[in-house]
Amino acid sequence: VQLQASGGGLEQPGGSLRLSCVASGGTFSTYNMGWFRQAPGKEREFVAAISRNGGSKITEDSVKGRFIISRENTRNTLYLQMNSLKPEDTTVYSCAASRAVMSAWRNEDVYYYWGQGTQVTVSS
Repeated sequence: VQLQASGGGLEQPGGSLRLSCVASGGTFSTYNMGWFRQAPGKEREFVAAISRNGGSKITEDSVKGRFIISRENTRNTLYLQMNSLKPEDTTVYSCAASRAVMSAWRNEDVYYYWGQGTQVTVSS
């Protein structure tokens, strides 16, 4: 499965961005999907994940209530709606695919495929 993330950019604090991740070369609907972020020199951080059919989701506490993960299996696309952006949200965001159980979704090691990442910068 190839994953292509897009939608990043420069946004002011309090603004919104929507990231997209388009999958190709595999059956998107058979994978649980996740978003991670990683700043230079820091460990990769879990952001959110969603089940194959979109019925189950988990979101990291630091973004809960601001970020919403969703998917459209008919379009082979994963989304991350990012609202009320803060400067500390500035980093590279990557999408990833997994077949692991929900209890493991926060662990980057259970994701088989990764997109290349898209840069999000929150600054005035």
